[in-house]
This record gives sequence, C-alpha cells and structure tokens, in this order.
Amino acid sequence: MNLLFIILNIAALLLFVGILIIMQKKHVTFSKRVFTALGLGIALGLALNFIYGATSEVLAESADWYNLIGTGYIKLLQMIVMPLVFISILGAFTKITIGKNFGKMAAIILSFLIGTTAVAALVGIGSAAIFDLNADQIVQGDAEAARAEYYEGRSAEVADKTLPQQMLDLLPANPFLDFTGARGTSTIAVVIFAAFLGFAYLGVARKEIETAATIKKGIDAVYTLIMSVVRIVLKLTPYGILAIMAKTVATSDFVAILSLGKFVVASYVALAIMFAIHLLIITLSGLNPITYVKKAAEPLIFAFTSRSSAGTLPININTQTTKLGVSEGIANFSGSFGLSIGQNGCAGVYPAMLAFMIAPSQGINPLDPMFILTVVAVVAISSFGVAGVGGGATFAAILVLSALNLPVALAGLLVSVEPLIDMGRTAVNVSGSMTAGVATAKITGELDKDIYNAPLETQTVEA
Repeated sequence: MNLLFIILNIAALLLFVGILIIMQKKHVTFSKRVFTALGLGIALGLALNFIYGATSEVLAESADWYNLIGTGYIKLLQMIVMPLVFISILGAFTKITIGKNFGKMAAIILSFLIGTTAVAALVGIGSAAIFDLNADQIVQGDAEAARAEYYEGRSAEVADKTLPQQMLDLLPANPFLDFTGARGTSTIAVVIFAAFLGFAYLGVARKEIETAATIKKGIDAVYTLIMSVVRIVLKLTPYGILAIMAKTVATSDFVAILSLGKFVVASYVALAIMFAIHLLIITLSGLNPITYVKKAAEPLIFAFTSRSSAGTLPININTQTTKLGVSEGIANFSGSFGLSIGQNGCAGVYPAMLAFMIAPSQGINPLDPMFILTVVAVVAISSFGVAGVGGGATFAAILVLSALNLPVALAGLLVSVEPLIDMGRTAVNVSGSMTAGVATAKITGELDKDIYNAPLETQTVEA
C-alpha cells in the first residue's frame, strides 16, 4: 500500500512539472514560471503534510524521489559555482573592468558586507529584546538534546581558532583543493587565486602583447563555455523550486513551529528590518528600491526555497549583470565574497539573537551597552569564513557564543524550526551581497543605469 501512495505522490509532482513545461512552451515569462512554481510547491507540500503527517514513512520515501529534482538542481548549481567564480573574475581582468580600481572596489564591497552584518547584529538584539526572548522558553526534546550535545563538542574545536588563523584560512594554500569546495572558505580562496592570475595577466599584457592576446582569447573561450552551462542549468530553476518547496513544506513540523512561534516571529521581524535596510542603502545610492525588489525577486525566491547561498550564486551574479546593470567584476566579487563574509542573516541576526537569549542564564545583563558592543564586534569579526551552505548559521553561532564564553547548547535546541528560519536568513544573505554589488557599482561609476531602470518585461535571467 505504501508503494501505491509513493507512486501517487510522485505522479502529483510530475503533474505540476507538466504544468510548468506547458507554461514554458506557451512562452510564459521566466518570472511568472518561478512564482507559479513557488505557489504550486507550497500547495503540494501542505497537501502532503495534511494527508500523511511530517514524519510518516510514506512521506520520507516520497521526499527521496522529490530530491531527484530539488536536491539534484541544487547540486547542478553548486557544480558550476567554482568554475563560474574563477573564470568570471579572471575574465574581468582581461576585459579591464577592474584595473587600478581593484583595491577600492574590494574595500567598498567588504565595507558594505561587514558593516551591514554589524547592523544586523544590532537588529537581532533589538528584536530579541522587543519580543523578550530567553533560553528558558525553548522546550528541549530528544532531537534537540542530541543536537545540543553535538554542538557542545564542536565548540571546543571552533574556539581554538584565533582571528589571524581564521584570516589565514581564506588563503588558497592548494587552489585545486579549493576548486572542490572542500573548505568553508573555498569560494573566497578561489576568488583570491583568480585575482592573482588576473594581476599576472595585466603584467603580461604590459610586456608581451601577443602572449596576452592569446591568453585573453583562451579565457574568453572558456568564459563563453561556462556561461553556456550556466544558462542550461538556470532553465531548470522553476522545476527545482517546485520540488524543493514541496518537500520543505511537506516535512515541516508545524506543531514544533507553533511551540517556538515567538522565536520564529522575532527572527522574521529582524530579517524583514534588515531587508528594509538593504532597500534604504539602494535608495541612498540614488536608485529606485522598488526596481531592485522586482529584479532581485528570482534569486531571493530561490535562496529562500533552497537555503543555499552557494547554490544561488549563479542566479545572483546573472541577475546583477543582466538586470541590475552591475559590471561583471563587481557582481562576481560581491556575490563570491558574500558567500563567506558578512552574511547578514546567518552571521549577523541569528548569532546575536542567541547571545541575547543565553546571556541572562550566565548572569549577564543582555542590554548592557558594553555587552551589546562586544556582541556586535565579535559578530562582525566572526562573519569571515561562514560557509554559504545549509548549517552556516549554526557554525556562525558557535563561533560567536564561544568567543563570548557562552554555552553553545542553544545552537542545537532550535533544530525543529531551523529549516523555516534558515529560509529567510539565506534570502537576506543573498540580498546583502546583491545590495553590496549594486551600491559599489554606483559608487565606482560601474553601474549601467539604463539596464537598472529598464522594464523587467524586457529582461530575462538568461534562461
């Protein structure tokens, strides 16, 4: 009987996939197909959750089949992240879109990323204070206890790394290892390696023009090939969102979510405030924030559903360059840096809220100005090297709580609502990197206002 139900569940997913295919054949715009996929995924997930229950065996086995489309799509995106980052940044040097402004550009991007993360910490503390959150409100079950014990073991390992050691981790001792994404800081390491090759190319171009021309031709050819792969993968976005959202909603424990509803609401209030701050930065840059919201919607929706900043990177960069008018060099640097540095949601809001909640149990006044300043400083510094994949927020929380000499167990006590909150955190992370890219391009004069202001209907995320 279970097999029959599983087959029916798979058929339901394929039915919705068929709807999206028909929409594509009728030339329905990419944006409308993405939003339709999101709605269909939520509807299917709610139906499955209501019929079977979040923890049923039928749903667990059905979810494995859904992962063929959902997780499979994320893996394809992750497959092209490193090649895309590497060749795009190297190509930016050959197109002389970086040149002498490299230092200024990188400094501005990092300032935005780290600065907004510090602000995010303040916002997280403020939201936790308004909602009067504390660690005693968390109900601990078996799963939470097991996760808490695990993170207590991890804290000793994390606490051993000093700030200089964390900064050293950003350097590519073995670029080929980093191309595999083996480390949390692999993306930044690849960026640094590509930048070194880029500066080397500029040196060759000054002395050996013919050799430089040959190198440029090869880089341009590889860039064209990689971008062709990117376009192929991006065409699958609506189907990936459909499957991911259906599985996420279907397997969500709504009872546990309701029991921790206060924390969930406080988290989303803080994340909403941070998104508003991103729009304020866009506005202060002299740009229309409504235009930004419309054009950033697709990567933000995918970030929300996939919970992967790394997986969203190709869509992030493509949107910045083709819809928001950001130069390729800045888009690639802001998107790539944003994977491991200055994640507003995961490295900013979340660790600060946990620190505020735990402090009273350790005899610390969480509203003490010195404590707040210390939390903000630690959050900003610890934001270096947060992995752009699921679990990055927990790693960031361990770093912050360990640095503040606070118990890290609470990082594992929110396991039941972690997926729900992580969706919003990831979207804010991606928005932060895109905001840094747009604002930096505006400051350095590398923003194409015609592309930014062009009607959305005339643009596509090449898919």
